[in-house]
Amino acid sequence: MGADLMRAIAALLLLCATAEAQDGWIVLFDGKTMNHWVDPRQRTPPADAWTIEDGCLKAQKKPRITEDLFSDQTFRDFELEFDWKISPGGNSGVKYRIQDHLWVPRQPEAKVKFEIQVEQGFLHRIAERPAKGQDYVIGFEYQMTDDSANRDAKSNPKHTAGALYDMVAPSSSPAHPVGEFNHSRIVVRGNHVEHWMNEVKVVDSSLDSPAALQGIERRWQAAPHVLDLLKTQPNKECPISLQNHGDEAWFRNIKIRKL
Repeated sequence: MGADLMRAIAALLLLCATAEAQDGWIVLFDGKTMNHWVDPRQRTPPADAWTIEDGCLKAQKKPRITEDLFSDQTFRDFELEFDWKISPGGNSGVKYRIQDHLWVPRQPEAKVKFEIQVEQGFLHRIAERPAKGQDYVIGFEYQMTDDSANRDAKSNPKHTAGALYDMVAPSSSPAHPVGEFNHSRIVVRGNHVEHWMNEVKVVDSSLDSPAALQGIERRWQAAPHVLDLLKTQPNKECPISLQNHGDEAWFRNIKIRKL
């Protein structure tokens, strides 16, 4: 690539970034650094759930510490755009209107339901960062899955790509084949939310609609403290998070603006 062409591309990128900034957009990922994110790799013990690869933020498979990647800014009403792809059979998501997050000790052989384990983690908080474990995020989720092979997605339409997880199923399935990038958008105004995928609106709902509340109550009835947080939403100004669900997932072209 010639020097003149490289300078022209750099100038074009600068022009695009300037135009986005003038429209109120914040570019949350520059393709190279953890700027705008709370970098868990800098904690003690250091995290292994996230890395930067090929211009993407990448969720690593089966990390020692399973944890989301949190924005270092908070947002109330916003429009968020991002590209994502998922590994075969994989599961991930983007969480927003986050009410809390807490350590849930891994109990892979436990017969206790996961929701009860989260409630126990809520009541008996782990103060020190563990060497192994899961930091569970209590909030609302834009679901990302391989619908063709993920068991969770195949079990419930409210668990498929684009869904407001456990609350509202997507109205259509415009996701690209696994391994290809999708373009998504989340719009939050008050309690009203829209989920878009590949230019198609797939969810148009309220976080406190009867259907949404029914989904919350069905899942979290055995975890009353978690249920209360999701129903009352005492925190409105919240970070967003990219989910590590134990599967490889890639995120790029992430930008947000306050509404």
